[in-house]
Amino acid sequence: MTFTEFTPLASLIGGTLIGLSAVMLMAFAGRIAGVSGILVRIFPPHSDHEFAGRFAFVAGLIAAPLLVMLASGQWPPQVIETGAFGLALAGLLVGFGSIWGNGCTSGHGVCGLSRLSIRSMVATASFMTTAIITVFLMRHVL
Repeated sequence: MTFTEFTPLASLIGGTLIGLSAVMLMAFAGRIAGVSGILVRIFPPHSDHEFAGRFAFVAGLIAAPLLVMLASGQWPPQVIETGAFGLALAGLLVGFGSIWGNGCTSGHGVCGLSRLSIRSMVATASFMTTAIITVFLMRHVL
């Protein structure tokens, strides 16, 4: 079993950058930084005048580990304790949840909570409870 390393400074910097990006997107584009919504709208039939901004947002998510590697000389550590089936199942469940819940963790958890949205509070409580139960079951039961 792998335990997560305690990294308060990196976590503070990362959280600050996530919050800053969400505020900037809302201030400059009037849009909520919901990654699932941004990602799905770069594909047809949603491609529109905001395509470049959406594409840049997703490209930034993909480029971030490369920037970390260039700045530090090493890739960000990643530990995934499951096989291809577990990853595929997790991806399908997260995708289904994002569609069913009309948003993802960034849209509801970061932007929705900061706007005091009741729907986002319920969604965030739901996916955080599910995450806690899943981690407990994976570490102690299965």
